[in-house]
Amino acid sequence: MIEVTHGRGYVYSIQYHIVWCVKYRHKILTPQIENKLIEILNMIADCEDFQIIECNTDKDHIHILINCSPQHYIPNMIQKLKGVSSRLLMKEFGEILRKRLWGGHLWNPSYFVATVSENTEEQIRKYIKNQKRK
Repeated sequence: MIEVTHGRGYVYSIQYHIVWCVKYRHKILTPQIENKLIEILNMIADCEDFQIIECNTDKDHIHILINCSPQHYIPNMIQKLKGVSSRLLMKEFGEILRKRLWGGHLWNPSYFVATVSENTEEQIRKYIKNQKRK
């Protein structure tokens, strides 16, 4: 259950379901790369002061469910998540990734984002958890 948070002069509960794809939808998110990616995303969330509630990948895309404050601006958050993760993954797995991806880009520039309500939260959690089981 997602909690209501009390700020100074306001109360909020803000969650987003975010999805983005690997450039050209290449299936490059191996278990090793996926583990490092999730570690990086959690590090970014800690630094930027938001919470990743659920996170899962399927070889060519990633789903995350985040909990954030009203001060977070979604395009900036996604830019950080995609930019930092791309840079760090290319640094660590560059030889593997560059064989499949040219131009130095890991992620497709677009993304999907939807708000999450208390009525849909559990459905979205299950959907994200079951990404590899199609």
